[in-house]
Amino acid sequence: MKMATWPGLTVLAAGLLVGTAVPAAALGPAAEQRLDGSIAVAGNTCTWTNARTSANPPSTLTVDRTSINAPGGNLSCAGGITATLNNDPQFTFDDAAGTARTDVIDITGKQSFISCRYKASGVTWNREGDTRKYVNQAFTATKVSGSFLCPGSVTTAAGGASMLFR
Repeated sequence: MKMATWPGLTVLAAGLLVGTAVPAAALGPAAEQRLDGSIAVAGNTCTWTNARTSANPPSTLTVDRTSINAPGGNLSCAGGITATLNNDPQFTFDDAAGTARTDVIDITGKQSFISCRYKASGVTWNREGDTRKYVNQAFTATKVSGSFLCPGSVTTAAGGASMLFR
């Protein structure tokens, strides 16, 4: 294990959601109740497509972790990092304010034989224009289990993660 890439794993654990923009108008009756994502971690990229959601924004919705994690989903990472979403995060939306809020994000990241599990609560996301792309406000995820080599907490800067509902 190269320690230089370890910070990338903890960033992954703190924020696993990144996407691209789509007009809000695309969320009409034909909206797919899907979430695509990608995050760059220390020069490595983790991506997934077609995660299932229980509703379309701005309705409160839950993301189905089994549609992100393998074998039901296609979450994959380059550079020897693996990740697993441990919960089904719930999102609430305030369209007037252009924000979304996540109840809890619970993620395990693994590199080589080292595993670290982190949780972040009450993460707030800002909508980009009239799209359904949201970028995070800064937040801190706290270690809940894992190796002594895992930091006790990790902070994701504002804009370090995003999500796209389609």
